Amino acid sequence: MTARNDIALLLLRLSGFGLLCIHGWGKLVALAGGDTRFADGLGQLGLPVPLAFAWAAALAETLGGLLVGLGLFTRFAAPACAITMAVAAFGRHQAHQHLLVRLGLRSASEDTLKAWGNPELALLYLACFVAVALMGAGRFSLDHALGGKGRGAKKR
Repeated sequence: MTARNDIALLLLRLSGFGLLCIHGWGKLVALAGGDTRFADGLGQLGLPVPLAFAWAAALAETLGGLLVGLGLFTRFAAPACAITMAVAAFGRHQAHQHLLVRLGLRSASEDTLKAWGNPELALLYLACFVAVALMGAGRFSLDHALGGKGRGAKKR
């Protein structure tokens, strides 16, 4: 792998810090403080045991985002983040429905579109985490510095 590829992976991995700071930490603090609004929202999506899923999502976003950003245990953390973002993009924000509306294959009222919210950020995070899960952490990561074996980066 070239240095350019490793720099590209580093830039993709840095999205993990964005997930941590923008989404995960706030959810984690709210849940720890007894706020169940996020869990209630997951329940409305039809997820069983919504409080458990809320904690899993908050931990995946916070701890997973941190680990991806650092490039540590990347082959485990990136898929966890990707799954969380897939649920956000397609479960909560209805990305697939938005696409159908944009293509003129489905109609939706402005109120419905507003209720779905905007899936773009979740889709962007999803793409970053899938790319990192497929490629590994790269040379500029803790996985690589620690030998890479079993952590998602091949020692070069």
